[in-house]
Amino acid sequence: MADISDDVMSTPGATKPPEELSRKVAEALARDVGRGLVRVDPADMAALGINPGDVVRLIGDRETAAKAMPAFPMDRGKGIVQIDGLTRDNAKVSLGDRIRLETTRYAVAARVKLAPAELPRAGTRKDYVAKLLEGLVITEGDRVRATLMGTRTRDFTVLKTVPAGPVVISSTTSIDVSQQQASQARERIAYEDIGGLQRELSSIREMIELPLRHPEIFEQMGIDPPKGVLLQGPPGCGKTLIARAVANETDAKFFGLSGPEIMHKFYGESEAHLRKVFEQAAKGPSIIFLDEIDAIAPKRTGLGSEQQVERRVVSQLLTLMDGLQSRGQVIVIGATNLPDAIDPALRRPGRFDREITIGVPDKPGRLQILQVHTRGMPLAEDVSLDRLAQVTHGFVGADLQSLCREAAMARLRRMFPTFDLSQDQIPVEVLQKLTVGVEDFDEALTLVEPSAIREVFTEVADVKWADVGGLEEAKRILKESIEWPALHPDLFKKAAIVPPKGILLYGPPGVGKTLLAKAVATESGANFISVKGPALMSRWVGETERAVRDLFHKAKLASPCIVFLDEIDSIAPRRGGSEATSVTDRTIAQLLTEMDGVQELRGVVVLAATNRKDLVDPALLRAGRFDFLIKLPLPDAIARLEILKVHTRARPLADDVDLAALAGAPSNGQSGADIELACRNASLAAIREYLAGPSGAVGKGEDLVIGRRHFEAALHGTAGGRVITSGF
Repeated sequence: MADISDDVMSTPGATKPPEELSRKVAEALARDVGRGLVRVDPADMAALGINPGDVVRLIGDRETAAKAMPAFPMDRGKGIVQIDGLTRDNAKVSLGDRIRLETTRYAVAARVKLAPAELPRAGTRKDYVAKLLEGLVITEGDRVRATLMGTRTRDFTVLKTVPAGPVVISSTTSIDVSQQQASQARERIAYEDIGGLQRELSSIREMIELPLRHPEIFEQMGIDPPKGVLLQGPPGCGKTLIARAVANETDAKFFGLSGPEIMHKFYGESEAHLRKVFEQAAKGPSIIFLDEIDAIAPKRTGLGSEQQVERRVVSQLLTLMDGLQSRGQVIVIGATNLPDAIDPALRRPGRFDREITIGVPDKPGRLQILQVHTRGMPLAEDVSLDRLAQVTHGFVGADLQSLCREAAMARLRRMFPTFDLSQDQIPVEVLQKLTVGVEDFDEALTLVEPSAIREVFTEVADVKWADVGGLEEAKRILKESIEWPALHPDLFKKAAIVPPKGILLYGPPGVGKTLLAKAVATESGANFISVKGPALMSRWVGETERAVRDLFHKAKLASPCIVFLDEIDSIAPRRGGSEATSVTDRTIAQLLTEMDGVQELRGVVVLAATNRKDLVDPALLRAGRFDFLIKLPLPDAIARLEILKVHTRARPLADDVDLAALAGAPSNGQSGADIELACRNASLAAIREYLAGPSGAVGKGEDLVIGRRHFEAALHGTAGGRVITSGF
């Protein structure tokens, strides 16, 4: 064995009797997870006589080591040290416990033997793992984490270090990875792995963590501890992740149940299985997690005679959660995205004492989630997580995780042709050059849409304000009403202004109503749901109203969101008129309450278009529903010039083409759609003439130009009508 005495190092003060201090444990920042750091108040670092980067011994129920770094200013003076969930697990301490810090001697590791927590499908690259763990402080028995490309992590247990004691992995350390899985391997989910849910987490911790770890507090107060928490929210928002994190952080036994696991084909087996789970849980501090509880305990009033098993399971669950027998230190966590489908008897205090709604994260929440999922990702300098958080409206945690994964895959697709696949292994140097850039995230954004509106998500053509000729006043109002509230919410809050709820665009066909909607969707960056009138209508009673209700529910989840109702006169005709029916009357009533009812419509703007405003029900047109009624007239000469510029900017024009002249009398009375058609017909006429000429058979169009005569003929044809008579 090599002599490593020269490698032994000591922190300042290690030659003196070790100094120590005791501090309360707090959770680490997301950026520190897996790095083996302990954040210490600079005053405490001075008392210990240590500098940033020095190694300290952490003594809880077990001893481990970490590198000391100064706490951030907002966390100083609180009497805490911040360590991540992995290090807390190594020291066998929980949040709120006290831990001792001591100065210590350490060495550079000569050899380290690791055992994977989970055997990978392919072999483990020792050289790659060594690079990922370089600089980490470890002790024998620790659990360490290597973050691979993308959002994947791999945990290892340290079986042996040479020399013994705290060691630092360096570029000279020999890493040996066992082919056997580590004993008692389990996935470690900590609070730092959950981003954007600090308020919900604190509420859940006081409901669950306190009764499990300190039941004597409730005994002293003379009250029963909470028995259950119901988590509700859209799919992918983190309900299951929270339950797993709480179970890990409290060191409680964890029993996870879902509907199919409970149901059995034999009479009484389902109830017996439930009783057995609660009996096992009652032996110690335990958490029973009922995932998708709406499938396990639906409303009994809605169950038919053939669904007796479901009735008995609901009754058994009600008895177990609040029956005659005490269930001890058992807390039940239920999760659902359909809270109204659960039996009401289950939602009363004594069973589920608190219902916590986990909503779609706001911008700061999305930023925290992105930091969690990119902390091990090699990001290029041009990547701004703040910008990504700004444009990912309506994304839940699962969507953001998918976004990061797709961005990493986009980079791999770009780099794949450069890999030498003839080699057995890709060199570590090549792997370390992989970085995920802003173009990869932009590509990923086109592949991942918010799960809350995936069913109704609308792909919108890439139309910018510059592609809309004229209509300056309409564009100004749309920018101020939709873009500004999203970009400058603080200004609107300061001025106590509530953004408009609805904008109606009306005018003759072809003036650009739908084009404006496309431009708003592209430029605002908000989520966009396009609805056509007939798509909402159903022949079944109540289905149309339910479709309207679901539409606005999805829009609220994905806010800020634009709901575009095209041809709104077909959805909401004037009640009592010849076009009205009982279905349309109920639909209008639902639409009225959604836009301005008791429940406030926040973060959702309704943009509607029609060319028959006189047919729309007047109750919809009042202020508070449609705040702006924007009339789009036929374009004047200035607007027609702008439209001509838009539709000819990429076309090869001849020198005699005067757009200002064409915008005068030749195009008078024509709409934007008519002018677009005229430009297309002029181009076709030029191609027809070119193909009939001498170079038509062999030329590739290098000398193709569109002349004034082509435009004048096309504009005259458009003004004269587009009905073409073909004779025999």
